[in-house]
Amino acid sequence: MCGSPVTQDASKLVSLAQAKGWEVCVVATPDALKWLDIPRLVAQTGHPVRHRYKYPGDPDILPQAEAMIVAPATVNTINKWAAGIADTLALGLLVEGLGMGLPIVAVPFTNAAMARHPAFGESVEKLRSWGVTVLYGPDVLPLHPPGTGERIVDTFPWHLPVDALDRQTAREDVE
Repeated sequence: MCGSPVTQDASKLVSLAQAKGWEVCVVATPDALKWLDIPRLVAQTGHPVRHRYKYPGDPDILPQAEAMIVAPATVNTINKWAAGIADTLALGLLVEGLGMGLPIVAVPFTNAAMARHPAFGESVEKLRSWGVTVLYGPDVLPLHPPGTGERIVDTFPWHLPVDALDRQTAREDVE
């Protein structure tokens, strides 16, 4: 999870993924922490919400990932990830997941001004060329003017990354 007004609804993504049979763990960027309801996510997933690297010698407390969803994905995370920067746990796991060939789906959430920065478009295309499913464009989520993200939180398409991941991994609904 990245820091964005949309992040406050992270439990929606967790519920949708769990309904499809996924064991869900939440890894947050440092900025995402201000938006997340951590006690709710811990109760919902049964796992701690991780946001920083563990200390040497500490055991891994989350199961090995089989797939990853990055939603919402900020411009900062998309650009750093495409550059191979792993300065947060979330980015480190994304860089590693890409190297491991895991199925990864990202859904950027940004305003129109930030999206126009040349590095962002290049980063989206670079990630796509490496096999990441980046769900981005007017058919996914229209861009909004700067400072208006909180007004469109309810329009975020939480189901799309779960559906895309299911198509990639041929998973069926769990009833």
